[in-house]
Amino acid sequence: MANTNTVSQKSEEVESLLQRLHEGVDHGRVPVGLYGNPAVYEQELRQVFGRCWVFLAHESEIPKAGDYVVRKIGEDDFIVTRDQEGGINVLFDACRHRGVKVARASAGNTKGFVCPYHGWTYDIKGRLTGAPLWKSAYGEMEKSDKGLLPATQVDSYQGLIFATLDDKTPPLKEYLGDMAWYLDLVFGLNEHGVEVLAPPQRFVIEADWKSGADNFSGDDYHLGTLHRSAIDIGAFPVPFAENMKGYHIQASPGHSLSFSMAGSEEEPGPRFFGFPEELSSTFDTSRISQHQLDAARMSRVFVGNVFPNFSILLLPTTDDASKHPATGMLTIRCWQPKGPGKIEAWNWFLGYKNMTPELKQRTYASGLATFSMGGTFEIDDTEPWITIARTGRSVAGEKLQMDMNYEMGLPGIGIATQIKDGSWPGPGIVYKSRFEEGVQRNLFRFYGAMMSAPKDQFPALRFETEGSDAPAEAQAQA
Repeated sequence: MANTNTVSQKSEEVESLLQRLHEGVDHGRVPVGLYGNPAVYEQELRQVFGRCWVFLAHESEIPKAGDYVVRKIGEDDFIVTRDQEGGINVLFDACRHRGVKVARASAGNTKGFVCPYHGWTYDIKGRLTGAPLWKSAYGEMEKSDKGLLPATQVDSYQGLIFATLDDKTPPLKEYLGDMAWYLDLVFGLNEHGVEVLAPPQRFVIEADWKSGADNFSGDDYHLGTLHRSAIDIGAFPVPFAENMKGYHIQASPGHSLSFSMAGSEEEPGPRFFGFPEELSSTFDTSRISQHQLDAARMSRVFVGNVFPNFSILLLPTTDDASKHPATGMLTIRCWQPKGPGKIEAWNWFLGYKNMTPELKQRTYASGLATFSMGGTFEIDDTEPWITIARTGRSVAGEKLQMDMNYEMGLPGIGIATQIKDGSWPGPGIVYKSRFEEGVQRNLFRFYGAMMSAPKDQFPALRFETEGSDAPAEAQAQA
């Protein structure tokens, strides 16, 4: 009875937090108790990571037949393989005999996988091919239905491999919605595409995965305080006031992004995210539209998050401003859940395939110096995230029912205004400038919908109404 009561109390606690989120998010209130809470976390594994499309790898990481990497959906290991026909397979890393892991390395090239326990053997597609002393042990037992279990759906977009465990989840392109337009703008700037420059870095942070998603959805307000020292030493070449010029975009429910952009052609400062002319001159409209190319031309920073935990950052940085200027640096990362209030950050650096070897090395070095486990910006970010998770699981936060403030950009609050005149060429709900938190409200609104969605239904992937994300009564007042 005690265990039943405990489970019931935890369920009620989660439902209470979600109810507060549903009622408060449009007014800029998000319960801090959603961070670091074990009961919330368990529900997230099933309702969010068990149902959404989750990023696993870039296709350039497995270029040849037999190549594989081991990645995560929630806390669970999946093997991503390239088969002999060039197909991509995402396989649950658990032997069908006793559930033992069969991939004994995090990456490699192989003809198949052998379970170390009883020797069940699988090919690169996950099909069971045999076991020791098969005739004596199994005789005529059917093999075809005993292969490694594949993810329910697997797809890729612009070389980015995603998978989901739910057959009710809409197709990837539909799930991405208008965010696809912005992914095209980054990953399709030229016909050559991008490639991963090195294996991903991995490091553990005593924080909640939502802090990473929140930050990369478009938290630009912290740049002038938390990252001031990095800007002062020249690691990033755009002054804070100039950097805040640009747009916040709710691309689709859950997916948000931010652009720092020059206000006019005459303004000084980097263009095309700081890439040198030798590269930016190759950017064209063979894979994107003229509108996308024009937006990229004026851009200094692109930062975005595909719900739930896949983040993208493209900006000019340098490892040593005294020796060479900043250059464009592209990083993608996943905030992998690793228990309540703990994440493992996976961090990849990418380059356009037609970059010179010297430029690839430059962009990689600048990434290591700024956005890596020892990077100036990364160290800045992780410290506040750690304390957010502590506050989220605090007794005081629970008893006082503390809400975090996300009001910036609501009618009458701040200088940001919604763009409705078509001056921004891309899709989504768009605000100018970057003093705005609607991008994060969009994240939490969809998070709440996923956490509360019935198992046989998936939340809407289109905004219910056009226009401001503010609550109806606030719109009326405006």
